[in-house]
Amino acid sequence: MIDYDALLDQCAVLLQDESATNDVLLTKICALLKKEVNHYDWVGFYFAEHATKTLHLKAFAGTPTDHTVIPFGKGICGQVAESNQTFLVEDVAAQDNYIACDLHVKSEIVVPLFVEKMNVGQIDIDSNTINAFSPKDAAFLEELNALIAHTLF
Repeated sequence: MIDYDALLDQCAVLLQDESATNDVLLTKICALLKKEVNHYDWVGFYFAEHATKTLHLKAFAGTPTDHTVIPFGKGICGQVAESNQTFLVEDVAAQDNYIACDLHVKSEIVVPLFVEKMNVGQIDIDSNTINAFSPKDAAFLEELNALIAHTLF
């Protein structure tokens, strides 16, 4: 069983490293989540450029992806950029607007990151297990994004 509170505390400790850049801190969080949560097979942070309506990959842990820039509206990440809502996908094969980054991915969760009520980015997590994510994952990731917004922005 995953202790999400302890994991959130570990992320808070990582975020206190004032000598590291935000990208380095976010990469460390990605690596920690991927290591500690068995069903998190790819973890990344995309950030919005509102002028061009695109998302840009800034930090990740897992297999490298060609999808480093995603237009708003495209794929699960692009939909979250427009909807401002957490999107939990139990089976990516059932999604018409899914962007396949890895053939092994079966489910995905994307949670927006808000700074002063503006959606500035999101955490995107892929799992190679179908129906891998629960409301507990969503709640944890929403808390994590609130912590990141408060600490880094």
